[in-house]
Amino acid sequence: MKIDGRCYCGSVTYEAEIDPEKVEICHCTDCQVLGGSAFKTNAPVEGDKFRLLSGRPTSYIKTGESGKQYARMFCPECGTGVFSSAPGGGPPFYVSVATARQRNELPPKIQYWVRSAQHWLFELNSLPRVEKQ
Repeated sequence: MKIDGRCYCGSVTYEAEIDPEKVEICHCTDCQVLGGSAFKTNAPVEGDKFRLLSGRPTSYIKTGESGKQYARMFCPECGTGVFSSAPGGGPPFYVSVATARQRNELPPKIQYWVRSAQHWLFELNSLPRVEKQ
């Protein structure tokens, strides 16, 4: 599936080809902090199926619990995390689904790091719902 997206301010834009059957939720504590929420939804991108259309992201290298390093790519203007790549600018391997225009069409198919999931997350359906603030 072809997707396109951008950071919050629109400085960084991209397009990518992803497999919607591989969209995932990550509950690791790094993704909680990076996503500013209880989890982060990611879509893997294979090899050269990602194209940066505008902007010049800033990177931050993080070493995960596995010892593997990731370059987290952010918009230098608004701070939105757009994608992750291998250190040294290798091909992106994850796009943040929150930045994709088609995010509503990309329901997750699997959850990782559930041992770190917030205990209250699975009780959200019991909370009152309000259409707008």
